[in-house]
Amino acid sequence: MDSRIGRKKKRKWFYWFGGIILVLLLAFGGAIFYFWNQIGDTVETMHNPLSRDNDPERQRELEAIFKGKKAVNILLLGVDERSGDKGRSDTMILLSLNPKTNAMKMLSIPRDTYVTIPGRGQDKINHAYAFGDVELSIQTVEDNFDIPVHYYGRVNMEGFKQGIDALGGVTVVNNTAFSQGGSDFPKGEISLNGEQALNYIRMRKNDPKGDLGRNERQREVITAAIKKGARFSSITKVGDILNILGDNVKTNLDMDNMQTLFSDYRETRKNISTIEISGSGQTIGGIWYYVVPNSEFNRVTTEIKQHMNAK
Repeated sequence: MDSRIGRKKKRKWFYWFGGIILVLLLAFGGAIFYFWNQIGDTVETMHNPLSRDNDPERQRELEAIFKGKKAVNILLLGVDERSGDKGRSDTMILLSLNPKTNAMKMLSIPRDTYVTIPGRGQDKINHAYAFGDVELSIQTVEDNFDIPVHYYGRVNMEGFKQGIDALGGVTVVNNTAFSQGGSDFPKGEISLNGEQALNYIRMRKNDPKGDLGRNERQREVITAAIKKGARFSSITKVGDILNILGDNVKTNLDMDNMQTLFSDYRETRKNISTIEISGSGQTIGGIWYYVVPNSEFNRVTTEIKQHMNAK
């Protein structure tokens, strides 16, 4: 038992990323959608609606968004779970997909961002998950950024290496040469298998930009996986991908939602741009936070809303 717990703790940092890649594969990986009979059971296992999703008015709102081909916002939560501890969302990434402009915005929210958590006061944004699970995490993002969150993906890392390897790896452009976990990453274009991708996104302490630099690498690998997933055509790997998905992802997207994402929103992958939140590290009450000024929250909100409303 102790050895299993030890291995789990050693892997905990990675838990968020695999599911993110796999959610995106499910939404944008063209070949996978020719296998609906196999996918049905997997999607049912993954499906975990929010309490507010049962509200008839909410259901009509979401139906109108897809029917009108309006922008859809999806919050990806990577949860750092520990034995005997509910855990915190180690990573939060908001994807905003606008099918009218065929463009996607990707916002990484630093986990230490100082925000107001509804009912809890001011704290790090990643603590919202520990206080109130996915529901409170979504509410916190909506309240602080004044942006609606329509769907979510709660993910872990167990299937990350298998997912990347099943794709045949990904290719990225590395801006800073470094070594991590026994892997060397020179500057320039590099190809990564599952193990190497883990090490690539893990490095933070030696990055001049700290968490922001790590967030950049996370977004880079996500983008590479989206593009690779869209070209994915290995029928022999479909079963493996489905097994990895079922074990590692929870989402309130159902089968019909995913079909619509594939048919009406998949072209957004061709025009992905990222948003970075500017702030500064400050110690408040003996605790380090990433403090973002109101003007910066407003800038980010404006950029995303303009993207959502663009035609």
